[in-house]
Order: sequence, then structure tokens, then C-alpha cells
Amino acid sequence: MKKDLILIRPILTEKFLRLQETENKYAFQVNPDANKIEIRNAVENKFDVKVNKVAVMNVNGKEKEMTIRSGGQVIRTRGKRSDWKKAIVSLVEGDNIDYYQGETAV
Repeated sequence: MKKDLILIRPILTEKFLRLQETENKYAFQVNPDANKIEIRNAVENKFDVKVNKVAVMNVNGKEKEMTIRSGGQVIRTRGKRSDWKKAIVSLVEGDNIDYYQGETAV
């Protein structure tokens, strides 16, 4: 698998920002076909850090239902969000990831 297709995006929630500060752990949405070794290599190459541990989990997409009122009719539609894969990467003490390294705001 190509290295640039493994990491999709970082997960920047309040919970994971707290984990970054306290435990030096970072979360990413990754390609569902990627394994731990590929994720480790992608993070080490992209951010120039040393990875200590990688934990992965498959997240099931939620089923959603929506009601639409149109022209006096009530229509119910059902759908499902996509399944995705999450990786939590623990870094060696002293290393950290700067997501905005070298990028300028537009």
C-alpha cells in the first residue's frame, strides 16, 4: 500500500488533545486495509518521530433515519454512515507531532 494513502486525517477532539498532552498519544483516521506496521512506518516517515506502540480499532458507522416533509407528505429515509478505522499512536518520550509544521494559513 502506498505510504501517502495510509493516514487519512488526524482526529482532533477534546479527548485526544488531552491524550496528546498527558500520554503523548495521537489519533488518526487510517485506511481500513492498513495494518499496524504500515501505520507505524507512515507516521515515522511523515512526521520524523519514533513510534512506541500502535493500537487500531474498527469503528462501525451509525445507522441514521431522517424525516422529510414535502408537499404535505412525510417521507422517511434510512441510511448508514461509512465504517472507518482509527489508530492511536504512542510516541517515544520527547517526540511530538506538529500538524501544522511548515504550512501557512490561507
